[in-house]
Amino acid sequence: MSKPRLATIACVLKNRRDLLTKYLSFVVAGAILAGAFAVASFAFASPTAHNPAQVAHQGAGSFIYGLDISNYEPLYDWNASPAKFGIIKATEGTNFRDASFARHWRELGKKGIVRGAYHYGHPRNNPVAEAEHFLSVMNAQPAEAGDLLVLDLETSDGRSVAEVNAWAKTWLSYVKDKTGITPMFYSGWNFADKYGKGLAEYPLWVAHYSKAKGAVTPPADWKSWTIHQYSESPVDQNVSALTADQLRGLGRPTA
Repeated sequence: MSKPRLATIACVLKNRRDLLTKYLSFVVAGAILAGAFAVASFAFASPTAHNPAQVAHQGAGSFIYGLDISNYEPLYDWNASPAKFGIIKATEGTNFRDASFARHWRELGKKGIVRGAYHYGHPRNNPVAEAEHFLSVMNAQPAEAGDLLVLDLETSDGRSVAEVNAWAKTWLSYVKDKTGITPMFYSGWNFADKYGKGLAEYPLWVAHYSKAKGAVTPPADWKSWTIHQYSESPVDQNVSALTADQLRGLGRPTA
């Protein structure tokens, strides 16, 4: 190969080397800047910064834990339970009495946490007859200030939306008039949304298993929820947006 040709090749190679050096310099500089930007972005998104979304998420964790129990768990050990409130089944329809109710009621009284009792309603029956049945069982047990009363309504029994809604209003208002306690209304989210219009004066206990605990929105006319049942495994598990004292405030008045 002749020298002029080699000189030309050497010159070309030098130019390409210089261009490559400059290109690599730009790449390195860009990487440094990108890294600095990522660090800065992380710092601004950190929980220690005042990020409204993060603060709201952290605040949503301040719930108290509770359980609801029926004759399916007749020997549940309340002494070993971390629950801060317990709500137990008392009655259903016009004649069913939960065989484990008296024991659970007594054990909750000993434990000293917030306690409540619920009635499973059937709109095919007379609502006053069902309310009287529930109250007769409750009146046979010792009562304490703060005891909660609940209507559990999950079935329409083939009745229309208007009929089920009217049934619930009658049951709830009757119990309130007889006891001075504003009962709580329990149901699944979809059922409550369909049949619960006009019941917002009654505190809402809503079941929604596909939502993380406390991450449920209120159905129908309710502006807020009181208890969220977020799981049924291994027992029905709940959280309340209220404190234990606030929950008691919804129950039986102090004598």
